[in-house]
Amino acid sequence: MRVATFNVNGVNGRLPVLIRWLRETSYDVVCLQELKTSDDKFPADALRDAGYGAIWHGQKSYNGVAILARGGEPRERRRGLPGDPDDTHSRYIEADVNGLVIGCLYLPNGNPAPGPKFDYKLRWFDRLISYGRTLLEAKAPIVLCGDYNVVPTPIDAAVPGRWLGDAVYFPESRRTYAAMLDDGWIDAVRQVHPQKGVYTYWNFSFRGGYDRTSGLRMDHLLISPVVSGRLRNAGVDVETRGWEKPSDHAPAWIELDRL
Repeated sequence: MRVATFNVNGVNGRLPVLIRWLRETSYDVVCLQELKTSDDKFPADALRDAGYGAIWHGQKSYNGVAILARGGEPRERRRGLPGDPDDTHSRYIEADVNGLVIGCLYLPNGNPAPGPKFDYKLRWFDRLISYGRTLLEAKAPIVLCGDYNVVPTPIDAAVPGRWLGDAVYFPESRRTYAAMLDDGWIDAVRQVHPQKGVYTYWNFSFRGGYDRTSGLRMDHLLISPVVSGRLRNAGVDVETRGWEKPSDHAPAWIELDRL
C-alpha cells in the first residue's frame, strides 16, 4: 500500500500536473495541500475520472487540504484541528482509508519571522502536538502527513545557511517538530534514508526550471508506532518538479505492507 503527500500549490492551476502524476504512479492514498480553492470549485469530477474518490476542506485563494483514495471513497473523521474555535484556516482533514487513519495537514509557514504569523505557526503546531497525542493513545495505524513547513535538521537542506532567517528553519520550528518525534511519531522518509539528503521543495528560478541548490525537505509522512513494522520504502518523485508549470514541491511517498 502506497501513501503520498503533495503540496500542489493550486489544485486547479496545477491540475494537468496532478492528473498526470496520479495516472503515472497509481498511489493508493494521496494527501494534497495548498488547494487554493473554495469547496465548490474543487475538481472532484476530474479526480474521479482519474480513478480517485476524494474529501476536501477548501478555502478560497489560500490553504486547503484533501485526501484521495484510489478506487474508493475516504471516510471523513474530522476537519480542522481542535483547540481554537476561532481558527478559520482550512489546514487539516482526516479520514479512514483502507484500514489506515490518514491525517492530512498544511502547517502555517510562519514568515515573516519573528512576528504574528510565526506566533500563529507555533500555536497551530502546539495544537497539532496535543491532538497527535490523542491519536497515538488510540494505538491505531496512522499516517499524519503533509506540508509541515519545517526543515528538521541540517541534512534536510541542500545549503542550510541560506535558511537561517526563515521560519521553516527557525530553532523553535525544529524543536517543535522534534517534540512530535519524542511523543512517538516516526519520520518515515528519514527512517528509510537516515543519512541521505532528501528534498521535497525547491525555489522557482527566474530563468525557468528550478534552483537545485535551494532544496529542502519539509513535506513529511509521520507514522504511528504500530505502522513502523509495515514500512518498506519511502522516497520523493523529484521528476515532477521539472514538468511544465509544476508546483514548487514534489510528492513524497511511503510504501507499507497491507494489514
